[in-house]
Amino acid sequence: MSRHIRQGLLVVLLLTLVFTLGWTYDRQAAKQHQTEESYALPARYEKMKDGIMVFCYHRVLKDSMSTEIAQKLSNNSQLHEFNVPASAFAKQMAFLKKHHVKVISASTMTRMIQSHRPIKGKYVVLTFDDIDRSVIDNAIPVMRHYNFPFTTFVITGNTGRYREGSQMATWSQIKGAQDEAGHLMTLGLHTHNMHYLDSKMQPVFLEPHTFGKFQKDFATSVTELKEHTGVTATSFAYPYGGGTRQINNFLAQQDLDWVATLDSGIVSSQTNLNETPRLIINQESWPSISGWLVK
Repeated sequence: MSRHIRQGLLVVLLLTLVFTLGWTYDRQAAKQHQTEESYALPARYEKMKDGIMVFCYHRVLKDSMSTEIAQKLSNNSQLHEFNVPASAFAKQMAFLKKHHVKVISASTMTRMIQSHRPIKGKYVVLTFDDIDRSVIDNAIPVMRHYNFPFTTFVITGNTGRYREGSQMATWSQIKGAQDEAGHLMTLGLHTHNMHYLDSKMQPVFLEPHTFGKFQKDFATSVTELKEHTGVTATSFAYPYGGGTRQINNFLAQQDLDWVATLDSGIVSSQTNLNETPRLIINQESWPSISGWLVK
């Protein structure tokens, strides 16, 4: 089979996937737009001179004809709001290096906040939700090149599965990434099997009657991560951005250093680490974020 035929088949398969699964993700994207007008840095943070930006990435897809076609034909949030092209990601990391932005680990961030001392300077923490194959194949090699530390939040019950248009990394692939990245890579939790929406397009773990299930799911995710990677997680990222007061209180009682949300903002010495803000990185948000870093 020729290379052109293979490429054509790949395009057909991708488009079939987009149109088959797209309606679910289009509704999810619509929900996201209803609750958040813009991914850009909120105006109230623009004048801050010091602080820590926690970047949130999802997909880092290779620049290809199939991806470009899918983006043009679908509103799938995984291809727009939650995707950064591999070329753009490489440029963003090069930008941080060129402008001498201090890229620190999440553990360094938590120590800085827990010291209760004012933060002087501008810092960045890199995080990735879900950990699909695109992160392992396209993002981790770039961060290794620059020696940038990063945190990946794993949906422990979804490893190796195909979900939301992406192939989740297997435990073997995650372990291989650990071996290659070494101390640069930190693993956190992203639930075990509660990263999905109910029939009303609401995060299932936010339903009041599922709190007990969430507690068990959290315990399972801790066990699974430890069993497969040897890591005892010290961080958790909320699916879909945030939780209820009851869940917040539960997580505050666990042995976690920080909990990641998708509330846009900049971390300061006054930040509650149980509700750590992060900034989704995409084409819309990057101009305001990069502008603040070099201001």
